[in-house]
Amino acid sequence: MVKDVFFAVPGDLRTPTGGYTYDRRIVTELPALGWRPEVINLGEGFPCPTAETRTRACARLSALGHGRPLVIDGLAFGALPDAAQELRARHPLVALVHHPLALEAGLSAAKSAALRASERAALACARHVVATSAKVARLLVDDYSVSPDGMSVVQPGTDRVPAGPRNESGVVKLLAVGSLIPRKGYDVLVAALARLTHLPWRLTVVGDCGRSPQTARQLRADIARSGLAEQVALLGTVGADELAPLYASADLFVLPSRFEGYGMAYAEAIAHGVPVVGTTAGAIPETVPADAGVLVAPDNVEALAAALQRLIANAGERERLAAGARAATFPSWREQAMLFAQVLDRLG
Repeated sequence: MVKDVFFAVPGDLRTPTGGYTYDRRIVTELPALGWRPEVINLGEGFPCPTAETRTRACARLSALGHGRPLVIDGLAFGALPDAAQELRARHPLVALVHHPLALEAGLSAAKSAALRASERAALACARHVVATSAKVARLLVDDYSVSPDGMSVVQPGTDRVPAGPRNESGVVKLLAVGSLIPRKGYDVLVAALARLTHLPWRLTVVGDCGRSPQTARQLRADIARSGLAEQVALLGTVGADELAPLYASADLFVLPSRFEGYGMAYAEAIAHGVPVVGTTAGAIPETVPADAGVLVAPDNVEALAAALQRLIANAGERERLAAGARAATFPSWREQAMLFAQVLDRLG
């Protein structure tokens, strides 16, 4: 028998970020596992929506038929504690947490504290919490008073692809994938690469430039000021058909994030056989196998520059890490959707 579930997301499910990709892929897989999801668009701007968007989102949630499980993406859930308090009596309520809202980079201390308090209050209303990594689960237990008994870890899935032919041009192709927001650490990346202009490399950056226009403007200014305009290309958002060849032709994936709840772009790179240069922040060490990448402390320009210099200059070291990437295994989306469906099944 097919069972129904509401799946509430903050905005367009097609938005090209890791969190929305997770939601979209789980929603796509659930029907084959006995669940029929109805996607509810809560509107744009979360976790800091306008008053009008918040009111409309609460009205949409309040109008849902009683009894069905209701999954709410954490980007919205943590910002709606009052709605969560009301909904808990009418639905088996599931919070899907990609990473705690207060850990977004660039927030003021006051804003971070407000988001933390809001998310703690909302999570207290959830029947069950799904975290996308063990790191996020530990944070929710330690800092948000979520009971381990009421939580499951369901990591993202990964599509395995055949490794493509390696680049033979002599110019090392670097690829970074992630929205241009402070948390991704693009400022650190440009500062590190500015020290390596004597080496043969080119960087392609793929990511939404509209989520933080100030960050995008600053990044362009940093690139120009550092004299890197000929070596760095900002492509903005691209479709999956355009992104796959970029992964296939890359020699190194590099993204010095200040925090990741999982790090789907790192896993995608590894699935393409591309070695990773990242940081030790958040769940990145759990995502990137030690023999498939090099991790440095976040916000450490010198360490990042040293790692990149070594790998750009040493094709043998890159190939060793590429072999580790090709040997790595990740669960499929179907496998992870099965775990998600099991959470829904246990709700009764």
